Parts: sequence; C-alpha cells; structure tokens
Amino acid sequence: MTSQTEAVTQANTAFYEAMERGDYDELSALWLDDGSGPDSWSDVSCVHPGWQVLTGRGEVLRSYAALMAQIEYIQYFLTDLKVRASGDTAVVTCTENILLGGPSEEGSDLGPLVGQQFVATNVFHRTPDGWKMWAHHSSPVLSDSDEEDSEGGEGGESPA
Repeated sequence: MTSQTEAVTQANTAFYEAMERGDYDELSALWLDDGSGPDSWSDVSCVHPGWQVLTGRGEVLRSYAALMAQIEYIQYFLTDLKVRASGDTAVVTCTENILLGGPSEEGSDLGPLVGQQFVATNVFHRTPDGWKMWAHHSSPVLSDSDEEDSEGGEGGESPA
C-alpha cells in the first residue's frame, strides 16, 4: 500500500470512528469545506440510506447532527475495503456492517441491537490539511429474504 492510499485509508477510518464516538466536531473537521474542491464540483454531498441527495456542507453536517442525536449506539465493521487514489482525488468503496443499539429498556444499560449491511462509496479530496471527505453514499444491501418478500408482495421494507 502506498503512503497516499494509507493516508486515505486513515481518513476513511477516522470518519467511521468519529461516527461511533458521536464526535460531531471531529466528523465536521473531516469534511471538505464547500468551494475547496476542483472546478464546479466543489460542494460536498451525501446520500444516507433511503434519503435524497444532500448538497452543501451545512446540509450534510446538519444531517449528521440529527443522526447522532437519534442513535444510541453504533459500531461499524468494514469489509471489502478498496482504496483508489489518483492525484488529489481518492475513492473508497466498502461494505458497512453496522450494529445499531436503540434506546435502553427499563432496567437495561443498552437497548436492543440490530445488525444492518450497507455498501458505501466515499470520495476524498486532498487538501493542505490532509484528505477530506467530499462525498459519501451509502445504500442498503438487500438480503435474499428481502428480495423474496418484495417479489412476493409481502414485507420487503427497507431497513433504513
């Protein structure tokens, strides 16, 4: 692995670790400032599973603030990680295996845990301050039973 792909991998890892800790300030620092990207593609963008495209740093960061306020516990296990870098742009693709915890039930420290799987594409841009997130897109992975449910007309609701 080259030093460039190592740096991108570290930036990608920092993104997921900031989400796990609910560290909004660190997460904000990892995103590119609007207008910092090349040419007309300068605004950041984000697609959360089941959401419309969010464009602009303010809109994207507000979405993360709302998610962090709603999520009691989250842990990411990344698999199928691929990092490609060329010049000042890098793309990371991976499978996000996510463990989510809801609000705790009475007499319990942690609420019920739910596992979900998504595929993600993260685009980074190199700045003088290091690699910054330019775009994030995450989509649910349908299990075999989800596909059967949607074909059969029962269930099939998205986990997002």
